[in-house]
Parts: sequence; structure tokens; C-alpha cells
Amino acid sequence: MTVKEHLEVLLAPLLEDGDCFLVDIVIKPSKLSQKVTILVDSDEGITIQQCTSISRRLAKQLEELDVFAEAYTLEVSSPGLDQPLLLPRQYRKNVGRNLKISLKSGDVVQGTLTEAGDDSITIQLPAPKKKPKTPVDEASLVRQISLADISKALIEISFK
Repeated sequence: MTVKEHLEVLLAPLLEDGDCFLVDIVIKPSKLSQKVTILVDSDEGITIQQCTSISRRLAKQLEELDVFAEAYTLEVSSPGLDQPLLLPRQYRKNVGRNLKISLKSGDVVQGTLTEAGDDSITIQLPAPKKKPKTPVDEASLVRQISLADISKALIEISFK
């Protein structure tokens, strides 16, 4: 069992308590100690208190089970707005927000997330800024994208 898999097993019961879910585990080695970052979220958003509770309980288990041989730093956090969306549950949570999506084909799509399923999402593309000579078909401004075709999806932050 890899360290990541071991951490997933240890985290499962801790996350069920607060209806949270695991987004990602990032382990970065360095000269002095490795940094272990656990990204967790919930459908309603996760609080600092929930992150602190998960961190304390996980740290206690890691010490008892002696999972890491060398020194490490444990960080439990919610994914920031600069983190890409990875899971269908994250897309569902962000329906109504603007996304910038990089597709594996190299295309970039920007628009409002209107629907999110387990395998695909629906994006409402913005209307053209210039008034076209022929009327724009509303159906052409709706695009369904398979999650398998997405290489990176970021929430666009608006300061309007």
C-alpha cells in the first residue's frame, strides 16, 4: 500500500463525520521534511474548524502508526479558488459559476456552468460582444463537455 493509499484509508472515517470529501493528497519531498497537503471539501463548503479537527485526528493516527519515517509537515486545507476542479462533486457544488476550461484537444472554453453530472457538464457560453448580422441560435451557446475531455477547469473570479 502506498503512502497516499494509506492516507486515504485513514481519512475515510474522519471525512464521513462532517459530510466532507477528499479532493486530493499532495506529497512534496524537500531537503528537511516532506510536506503532506490534504485537500478536503464539502457540498456546503468546509470550515477552518473542520480542517483543524481532521488535521489533529489524522496527525494523531500518523504518529501512532508511524506512517512517515522522516520528518513531515501536515496541512489540511480546502482547495482554493486557484485549484482546478477535479471531481464531479466539485462541479456540482459550483453550478452557476463561471469556468475557464482547458480541453485535452487544446481548446479553451469559457462560460457559466449550468449543469454537472457524473460524466459531463453543461456550459452556457457568453453571447457574442458584437451584434452579428444573423441572429444567434441560443442552442449554439450551450455546450456539453465530457469530464474525460477536460485537462483543467478553473473557477473564474469576478470582481464586478
